[in-house]
This record gives sequence, C-alpha cells and structure tokens, in this order.
Amino acid sequence: MQFQPLGLPGAWIVELEPVEDERGSFARNFCAREFAARGLVAGYVQHSRSFNRIAGCVRGMHLQKPPHGEAKLVSCIAGAIFDVCLDLRPASPSYLQWRGVELSAANRRQLYIPEGCAHGFQSLTDAAEVQYLISAEHEPSAAAGYRPEDPAFAITWPLPITMMSAKDRTWPDFVDSRS
Repeated sequence: MQFQPLGLPGAWIVELEPVEDERGSFARNFCAREFAARGLVAGYVQHSRSFNRIAGCVRGMHLQKPPHGEAKLVSCIAGAIFDVCLDLRPASPSYLQWRGVELSAANRRQLYIPEGCAHGFQSLTDAAEVQYLISAEHEPSAAAGYRPEDPAFAITWPLPITMMSAKDRTWPDFVDSRS
C-alpha cells in the first residue's frame, strides 16, 4: 500500500499495490502494522456498506461527537464517488477545510478519515456501492452532521445534487465553536 497525504493532518489517500499475473491481481486493502506505523487507527469494530441508486446522490456530512469519535477507511467497490473529508477539529491547522477525492471500483483508492473530521460523498455513477471500516461502535446519541451545502464549508460537489435524505437536508447550520 502507498499512503499519500490528503492535505488535512491525519487524512490519507491509500493506494493499493496489486500484484498481477495471468489470473488477474491481488492486493491488500488494509494492514494493521502499516497503519499503526503511521499513527493511524489499526483496529476497526464495524464494517458497513451503502448502496446509492442514482448519480448525484449525496450522503453527509456525518461524524460522531466525542467520546464516540470514529476514524473511517472508505472505498468504492462499484461505480464511482466523490469522497469528502471535512476537518472539524478546532485545534487543527486545517480547521474548516475540506478535501475531496474520486474513489472508484476502477482506481481502487481508499480514503482514511481521522476522528474529528466529517465525512460525506456524492455518487458519480448510478449503482455506486461504498464500503467503510469504522473504528467505533455507532452511538445514536453521538451522531452529528452538517448540510452538504452549508455555506460555511463551500464544498464544491462535482454534479448537481439529485437526492439527499431529509435528515441530511435539515442538519443545523455550522457555528464555529472557537467563537
């Protein structure tokens, strides 16, 4: 695996290094030793999936509040998505900045999202399927989020938004906790 900094402290693009032969290829998606060597979460308690019917569908921006924060390792196993990491850690030098990267079944990239960052994505194709390794048990009382179109973040989604859940549409506006 190759780790490329995303431009937000602790967030990484993880590139697979497939070994190929006449049968096809084989690659590691995750190695606890390699993740731990970089100070990244090396243990995951949940493995989840989402299926997104139509291109333009947006999910996010989601996170869990402390002490139930979670790191995520996200990959797209069918179709393609534009995956976004939003830094909501007040002490971070990249506080309120976001970065997006295309994840697809074809490019096999993964995105590592550290605890304290919100996550969301837009499906770039119909029938996009996303896989998540998650470091903490889901705690409904700690669930938090912000509208994907919140002007405080000015996330540039690559496609017009075609679908979003009612919950994602009605998250509160962001208020800077440092003020």
